Amino acid sequence: MPNQTSQKKKTRTKSQKTSKTKGQNPLKEYAKYSHIGFQMLTIILLGVFGGLKLDEWVESIDFPLFTLVLSIGGVVLAIYFAIKDFVRFK
Repeated sequence: MPNQTSQKKKTRTKSQKTSKTKGQNPLKEYAKYSHIGFQMLTIILLGVFGGLKLDEWVESIDFPLFTLVLSIGGVVLAIYFAIKDFVRFK
């Protein structure tokens, strides 16, 4: 009989430990995903800014070609890095 009660106590403490570790630090989860958002924003803004500066430098093109190409490239690159980070975190 004493073995059964001690086993139940061990089971309870294990389940309590796992429940505490799962919800232990919710700010860590928030920081991981906010990092991805800031990283995406930075990559896209660098593409837009670089495209604007290249369009100013090359004055022979009336259409903002570099802004368009680097903006789309920045979005694609940001999505690539975001997916790569999501897979790494899981």
